[in-house]
Amino acid sequence: MPERRKKGIHFSKLYSFSCIRSSHEDNHAQIGQRGYSRVVYCNDPDNPEQVQLRYRGNYVSTTKYTAVNFIPKSLFEQFRRVANLYFLVVACVSFSPLAPYSAISVLAPLVVVIGATMVKEAVEDWRRRKQDIEANNRKVEVYSRNHTFQKTRGKNLRVGDIVKVYKDDYFPADLLLLSSSYEDGICYVETMNLDGETNLKLKHALEVTSHLYDEKSFNDFMAVIRCEDPNENLYSFVGTLYYDGTQYPLSLQQILLRDSKLKNTEYIYGVVVFTGHDTKVMQNATDPPSKRSKIERRMDKIIYVLFSTLVLISFIGSVFFEIETKEDLNHGKLRRWYLRPDDTPVFYNPKRATLAAFLHFLTALMLYGYLIPISLYVSIEIVKVLQSIFINHDQDMYYEETDKPAHARTSNLNEELGQVDTILSDKTGTLTCNSMEFVKCSIAGTAYGRGMTEVEVALARRRTDGPTDDIPSDRLSHDADIRGSEKPIKGFNFRDERINNSQWVNEPHCDVIQKFFRVLAICHTAIPDKSKDSGEISYEAESPDEAAFVIAARELGFEFFGRTQTSISLHEFDFKTGKGVDRVYELLHVLEFSSSRKRMSVIVRNAENQLLLLCKGADSVMFERLAKDGRMFEVQTKDHINKYAEAGLRTLVIAYRELNEEEYKKWEEEFLKAKTSVTLDRDALVDAAADKIERDLILLGATAVEDKLQKGVPECINKLAQAGIKIWVLTGDKMETAVNIGYACSLLRQDMKQIIITLDSPDIIALEKQGDKEAVAKASLDSIEKQLREGISQIQSAKESSSSVNKGSIAFGLIIDGKSLEFSLKKNFEKTFFELAINCASVICCRSTPKQKARVTRLVKLETGKTTLSVGDGANDVGMLQEADIGVGISGVEGMQAVMASDFAIAQFRFLERLLLVHGHWCYRRISMMVCYFFYKNITFGFTLFWYEAYTSFSGQPAYNDWYMSFYNVFFTSLPVIALGVFDQDVSARLCLKHPLLYREGVENILFSWPRILGWMINGVISSIIIFFFSTNSLINQAFRRDGKVVDFEVLGVTMYTCVVWAVNCQMALAINYFTWIQHFFIWGSIAFWYIFLVIYGSLSPNVSTTAYKVLVEACAPSALYWLVTVLVVICTLLPYFSFRAFQTWFRPMYHDLIQQERLEEAELPLAVRGNLQHLREKLNNKRDP
Repeated sequence: MPERRKKGIHFSKLYSFSCIRSSHEDNHAQIGQRGYSRVVYCNDPDNPEQVQLRYRGNYVSTTKYTAVNFIPKSLFEQFRRVANLYFLVVACVSFSPLAPYSAISVLAPLVVVIGATMVKEAVEDWRRRKQDIEANNRKVEVYSRNHTFQKTRGKNLRVGDIVKVYKDDYFPADLLLLSSSYEDGICYVETMNLDGETNLKLKHALEVTSHLYDEKSFNDFMAVIRCEDPNENLYSFVGTLYYDGTQYPLSLQQILLRDSKLKNTEYIYGVVVFTGHDTKVMQNATDPPSKRSKIERRMDKIIYVLFSTLVLISFIGSVFFEIETKEDLNHGKLRRWYLRPDDTPVFYNPKRATLAAFLHFLTALMLYGYLIPISLYVSIEIVKVLQSIFINHDQDMYYEETDKPAHARTSNLNEELGQVDTILSDKTGTLTCNSMEFVKCSIAGTAYGRGMTEVEVALARRRTDGPTDDIPSDRLSHDADIRGSEKPIKGFNFRDERINNSQWVNEPHCDVIQKFFRVLAICHTAIPDKSKDSGEISYEAESPDEAAFVIAARELGFEFFGRTQTSISLHEFDFKTGKGVDRVYELLHVLEFSSSRKRMSVIVRNAENQLLLLCKGADSVMFERLAKDGRMFEVQTKDHINKYAEAGLRTLVIAYRELNEEEYKKWEEEFLKAKTSVTLDRDALVDAAADKIERDLILLGATAVEDKLQKGVPECINKLAQAGIKIWVLTGDKMETAVNIGYACSLLRQDMKQIIITLDSPDIIALEKQGDKEAVAKASLDSIEKQLREGISQIQSAKESSSSVNKGSIAFGLIIDGKSLEFSLKKNFEKTFFELAINCASVICCRSTPKQKARVTRLVKLETGKTTLSVGDGANDVGMLQEADIGVGISGVEGMQAVMASDFAIAQFRFLERLLLVHGHWCYRRISMMVCYFFYKNITFGFTLFWYEAYTSFSGQPAYNDWYMSFYNVFFTSLPVIALGVFDQDVSARLCLKHPLLYREGVENILFSWPRILGWMINGVISSIIIFFFSTNSLINQAFRRDGKVVDFEVLGVTMYTCVVWAVNCQMALAINYFTWIQHFFIWGSIAFWYIFLVIYGSLSPNVSTTAYKVLVEACAPSALYWLVTVLVVICTLLPYFSFRAFQTWFRPMYHDLIQQERLEEAELPLAVRGNLQHLREKLNNKRDP
């Protein structure tokens, strides 16, 4: 039984500038040529000609690996790291006689490290595969050979299939819309997953296919589509439909793209045009740019330094080995006769000492390989994943209203959060809510709306140069007391006792007020949706502004509740009778809003048979269209619009006119003629016809809607500024609005001096009117150059004057518009522009395009060489987010496009404060300490091997058992460093937020600077010297056990190794600021595990345990000297670092040292130290005040 079809609006009878404009242009002549060769046989996917074309299936894969290539590709990824490649070579060479240890002892740790990383990769890729499986197995109805629609999996779709998609379902492929549940084949589509926009898009089928509305109608439907080849352009489509011997041009208005959703339409029928990876959304699915943190990049350089050190000490050892080996056979005399140099293999042959030295060099490269930390990369990856989990579960970054926690989408950049120098932020939806509220209006020259916006509060503060305590609380629109017990209404925050509760009927111009709200209730394309449960009406609108207007009209007595193909129904309050009445307006034409027209109109006929044109639009195009007798309130309205713009509000002018029948019929005839024209200038003819009717308007007033600042934005920006972070705002808003928002959110301050760069000078405007583009470009370039130079000289002179009188420097704010920005980003000027901008405390770029946002971000990133962070919420911010070192997406109301392109996602801008100042600082400090400590412990261990080899004439003999060396990085020292990377805190979260200056440690890279890295390396060398020489001098040449026996090779190795394990773990205990039971367990547990391992391993057969056989139980443990040497050596090893930190804390404290001291101020300190600390605090406070 055929389904009943909705009688929707016949948009084929109404004109829509944005949706129903013909696209039959010259590019359709390219069909069949290169790039336009696709042929689709509708309802005939098995057509032999189409089968030969071998189109892709609809299966989609976004995984990095497949079952076949996982092992080779993953191994390739692992061995791209220099350290891993080195250990692979060492593992291979260890099977040769050159190896100083057994092959298995090298291979086992490498397999563990590589295997752990591959498992992590496999788990992450499996999650992506599960998402693919879910998407590929979505059920969809396909027209089958038995002439019925049957359910199948989305991955089985083929090009040419006819599918049926229901309301709120995603389109499984790129479809050509054939028909819908509406008679004229229109449907509404949400493209949030494609472009981030939540407003609905109107699509419409060709009239020739809109009659296909049930299964029977498709029995004989056969057609051919010839169109463009698969491409990534979301905003164009070129094709032709061949049906019943006639050609019909196709445009984007007939195409339904994969991953967009059907809304407000019960069902649609469509034919599959592009499948799988040929669809436009998949063509756009590029791999995100590979981002690496600065610490990780520097870490590679440190590895190269250690490799150089490794080669150097191996070379030194080989030179000395050659000298020693040559001297073993001197003029036939044997010097070290006990080594039998007259009967040795090539490795120790004094007659071929140079060759032996070269082979020794290769042996040494393997022996000293422990300078390179094999477990560093995998440990850092584990730590970063755990850090990300803490970020994701931070309750202070959870937004209850939308049930959205913070989300670290990548763990590679955690420490980069603690080094941000510049933030580049979008405004709408990022600093503001992107949830428009109707707050004020001007009707008949009278301003209505008692509320006071955040921007107005900031304006009042600037004008009074002080607090706003004198502002009446009843004027603050965001004050909770205003609303009283009323339930807040989304989109409506209007409060005025003269208008609310139908009191507008008592106003002098109540008839104008009635017409004003009537225009708001009728002039739109919104669709009412009545809830079956509550009976409440909600609206699906193309923009938040339009929804706010309809809601405002409803709340003030003009409820829009019904729309049909030819009418709009309102429930109005009649001021004459004082009662509500239902009125129906016949809808004749809709002239939709577009960026070029900047206005929207509807033509309706009311119950009194009057023809009315209702119009709303930007003031720049509306005032010039007013009739002479329609300008009664023009002066007052313009004044109010200027005040609204100052308050950061978005304004539209409301007007109307009455039409007579004769004029309307004459115009409609001309309009329809232009509309049906097939000439190239058709669009111009239609625009001209519409322009003729939108004249002689009568001004009613203006609306003002507020995109409110998000909660906590001013406080957040203020804290980030205190941390020394520069903040740039890149917005598409006009300059006045952006500047006032800047003041409201504390980006601009009263004491700042503004530098404004604009091309709105009278000379350039005059040249633009003349149309001489070359002259305009030359004048613009000259003007920009002059303004940039003046700005720089202004800053320099201010610095000079402030330094001469010993005053604090003046802060500057730079404001630049889109046209000026375009010229400023040219190669000749970009460095001058950057020099000016970087010397300003705040920068606001107005009227910025998405491309300009990305270019500015790239400029700042490259020129500063420091970490940049971009934050945005819409599809237009994606380029900026990907260009920056860190991209933070706001999961707001503009869809998920920005979030999907980001590295971190938060629900509100204010959470950026905690993300950077707390988690960023902690992660930077933890990773820096962790990497430095890794190199320290490996240098300490590696150099004891070097000193021992020097002690044994560079014989290539390792000081330790093979398995001691293999387990050093994997078991005995790895867990404490992971605990440091996850749990350590120099100060608490509260103190991080209280003292934002602490964040400068990361921006200045204090904790991972070359001096600090080299300091830790030198500490490692010193520790190795103390451990080796103190151990050997304490043990050798004296009785070790009760029976008088001296130490042997095995005992010396165990004693030195015990000292190393104790020293590096106790060094960790000294470096940690915040102890938890986990850290205690790992530090002391690692030391205990060394003894447990020694007992278990030493109890094995001598063939397995070799030099470790019962060495602890029978040799070391019974000896008091072993324990005494361990204690003394470890204490001596820790003394250099302990002394340095004590000196630094008291006399050269870092930021966190001072904050830690604040917590201990009650403790009794020497007077001199207290005075010194006070002096340092004063210096730091001076730094805080720019």
